[in-house]
Amino acid sequence: MGRLGTLTALYVTQYLGIGFITVGLTAILRDGGTSLDTLALLQVVGLIWPVKFLWAPVLDRYGSRRRGHYRSWLLGLQAALVLTLLALLPFSRPADALGPVIAICAAFVFFSATQDIAADAVAVRLLAASDRGTGNGIQVAASYLGNLLGGGACVLVYDRFGWAAAVGLLAALTAVGLLVVWRFREPERTDRVVRIGAAYRALVSVFGQPGCRRWTFGVVPLVYVGAGMAYALVTPALVDAGWSLGRIGVVTGVVTSVPAIAAGLVAGLGIGRFGRAGVLVAGGVTLALSTVALLPLMTGRAPLGGTVAALCFFLAAYTIANVVLYTVNMDYSRPGSGGTDFTVLSSFGLACSFVAASLGLAAAARFGYPAVALASLGLVAAGVVVGVAHQRRFPPAPSALHPTPAAPDLIVR
Repeated sequence: MGRLGTLTALYVTQYLGIGFITVGLTAILRDGGTSLDTLALLQVVGLIWPVKFLWAPVLDRYGSRRRGHYRSWLLGLQAALVLTLLALLPFSRPADALGPVIAICAAFVFFSATQDIAADAVAVRLLAASDRGTGNGIQVAASYLGNLLGGGACVLVYDRFGWAAAVGLLAALTAVGLLVVWRFREPERTDRVVRIGAAYRALVSVFGQPGCRRWTFGVVPLVYVGAGMAYALVTPALVDAGWSLGRIGVVTGVVTSVPAIAAGLVAGLGIGRFGRAGVLVAGGVTLALSTVALLPLMTGRAPLGGTVAALCFFLAAYTIANVVLYTVNMDYSRPGSGGTDFTVLSSFGLACSFVAASLGLAAAARFGYPAVALASLGLVAAGVVVGVAHQRRFPPAPSALHPTPAAPDLIVR
């Protein structure tokens, strides 16, 4: 399997459980009568993912030379993902055992987040500058393929065959990642961080690059907060509109994922031709229009055809924006500390997204879905404007287009 195929498998399997937790389990719990406020608590579990930067330097510093620096981490983490999912089997009525279920979900998110650090570090080291758009398009598309299987197929299996069958399928699909990692032969790492303190300094030094702070704390949170608020409303709104679990699973987990996967791949290729700013504008405009198209759903009117079209439109636009954000984050990631750099740059935006999802659900309970959706639209528009200005002022630096080894004081050869 080639490098892009290996990365695809890693990203798909890491998102299987995340898709199940954020989409499938949310629908199952809502159908069982769980309140919006409790669903907001489940979203908070996702905050483990964006704080993974706290232990990312550990993965950059320590690793097995014999088994492969990051491969050694991936072997243990893929196994942990499978075992954690299997721990959900006894809870056939998750709405009646929210405490243990949420705790297991938190453990899964921790292992998945840590696996993502290692996978991102491998991507930073394997992908040449010319492959970054394509690589990040694959990464984002893979997340939707994982969502398709974890949030869609598993909900359908649950609806027809029950909890054990759905969780068993989820664990079996995740176990495929173990086979991929076992067969993966990681290129020998010739650079290694000398001290753990030096590895942790990368958490701060990454922001010293021109424009990095403006991108991370300006563009990224605006786009993620806006899109995250709108996306968090979709599944509860569909349940409230009277859609069955089976229909929700097909539409949100399967039908909408197909154009999202295609959009991720096209956006990755488009970056090479139209640039990061051009693709960001395309994604932002499409995201704004699709949010407007979702307003009938937010008011309780959800005809099948119009709702499916609006959701496909929205997920495709969200994917395009994600590919641009990830690509610029990789531009700022240095080979010697790739796991830490990419993680810390992405974590802030993800934290904003998870907080936005939680706050969006809580706000919807008080102000209604339409008001929250319109607020999200304004935030995304602001993010696109700031992002275009950033790219004009801080285009990809030569060091980003042609990566160089990490500074001598950070590595030993």
